[in-house]
Amino acid sequence: MPVIRRLPDSLVNRIAAGEVVERPASALKELVENALDAGARNVTVRLSAGGLDGIEVTDDGCGMRRDEIALALERHATSKLPDDAIELVSTLGFRGEALPSIASVAQVTIESRVPGSDEGWRVTLDHGALVGEGPAALPPGTRIRVEDLFGKVPVRRKFLRSARSEYAACIDVVRRLAMARSEVGFVVEHDGRQVLRLQAGDTLPGRVAQIVARELASDGVLIDLKRGEASLTGVAGLPTFNRGVADHQYLFVNGRPVKDRLLIGAVRGAYADMLARDRHAVLALFLDIPPEEVDVNVHPAKTEVRFRDPSFVRGFIVSGLRHSLEAEGQRSAQGPAAPAMGNWQSEPISEPSQALASLFAREYGSSGVREATRPWSPRGVETLAPAARAEMAQDQPAPASEHPLGVARGQVALTYIIAEAEDGLVIVDQHAAHERLVLERLKVAGAQDKIAGSQALLIPEVVELDEPDCDRLEEAAETFAALGLQIERFGPGAMLVRAVPALLAKGSAQALLRDLADDLAANGAALLLGERLDLVLATMACHGSVRAGRALTVAEMNALLREMEVTPRSGQCNHGRPTWVKLAHGDIEKLFGRK
Repeated sequence: MPVIRRLPDSLVNRIAAGEVVERPASALKELVENALDAGARNVTVRLSAGGLDGIEVTDDGCGMRRDEIALALERHATSKLPDDAIELVSTLGFRGEALPSIASVAQVTIESRVPGSDEGWRVTLDHGALVGEGPAALPPGTRIRVEDLFGKVPVRRKFLRSARSEYAACIDVVRRLAMARSEVGFVVEHDGRQVLRLQAGDTLPGRVAQIVARELASDGVLIDLKRGEASLTGVAGLPTFNRGVADHQYLFVNGRPVKDRLLIGAVRGAYADMLARDRHAVLALFLDIPPEEVDVNVHPAKTEVRFRDPSFVRGFIVSGLRHSLEAEGQRSAQGPAAPAMGNWQSEPISEPSQALASLFAREYGSSGVREATRPWSPRGVETLAPAARAEMAQDQPAPASEHPLGVARGQVALTYIIAEAEDGLVIVDQHAAHERLVLERLKVAGAQDKIAGSQALLIPEVVELDEPDCDRLEEAAETFAALGLQIERFGPGAMLVRAVPALLAKGSAQALLRDLADDLAANGAALLLGERLDLVLATMACHGSVRAGRALTVAEMNALLREMEVTPRSGQCNHGRPTWVKLAHGDIEKLFGRK
């Protein structure tokens, strides 16, 4: 029969280290967080071989006295919980396991001095064993060196990656923490070479642009929203400024860098109808909520959190991002000049112009549904449509100075509209632009219950699910009903579907409910259906838009331009590509050697 016994302290420390210290970047994260919690205004990090050979973190914080250093090396000793209210913790670290865990699997030297003291104190440990201590000469603050990580734990050492990979993980840790604390200066050196320097007192947008991408200064929008006691700030890239991986998304909760599925899903939902599925937004978001509304103690490394009201958090992020992006809706990554932007903030027109209405009629017919069998019959194959030249002479369009996107001068390759603006030449992708216009019209129709109606099933469908999934769906039934999905409980492990949204009538009710159940289990928020409707609308818009190869009259081109100037998000199509680009007069002059 197995005998229950107490584990020795050395093994207990190694087990704790396995939870906190996975690699050099894990140790670095704990040390930098300690420096920030100590009130540092400047933090210097020195790495050797990506942190495999050595990590040194120096700060100018409050420092530690001799007796405090000894106490900090004991497990579960911390200065960051003045009382027992662990749910109200506001510091980055609070478990009190970082230093003893690191010291149990490496050689660690701690030097620290409090302000006003004549000298500091130094303690050196080798894999948990004290090997030396004495006075130390250093400015007020703390310096910690970690060497020979996992040197006496070869089974852990051999699973570490190359120095290059470990360095990449270390620099990512510093960047995320530096982004959250723009008031603190950071210096990072790797093998004697300075690789990062950030000045103390940066503005949040400036710090984000320096770390993530300098293009965000011009191709991003500022986020600054409040809802009750919650606030959302940061910088979000325009949909046209995107990446092929999600590594450029930085998310923070109460100043703590996190990698949370709920937040990642909310960002994806906010950009759902503005990016292709294989593209990802670039942003840095800072969510601040009362500490009692979030549990930060669900993961040893504190990279995951749990929200008391996840549906509120997800809805706040989705609506906040969409609101901010819509406010800059006509911009693309190739944005217009500032004076033109001012003109674009006019009130949306209530009805389309007669020419645009004629264009819609030509594409959709009197029934409002695009007649796919109707041939387009493009007039000619010349670079500039001949009919367009004739109409330009007859119509005498208004001066370009009256419109931010200018006036149409012709059509190239039956795909691109060429317009003359006051400050340059504008080229518009007619399909991408019209695709966005159609989508926004469908959304308005959906908001007015003209699109997202409910389609009753002739025979209600029974969908079998796990009992917990059925419980979640039953709780959200009222929310689904408002979106056209009518469900009810049908025994312990099944749901009865009586009606589905009209737009999803041809889809699988079983697949829909399974996706919704998964979404509720992961996020606790019933927003996937609304996002799914947006994706369906985007698909409809793509198939119902003016295609490339379609000859347009000058009146239709100008109507398209005018509608773009007053339509939200018209700077990008539904897949995140720009709908227009501008070649400024100065750029044209450079092409011809005039400047």
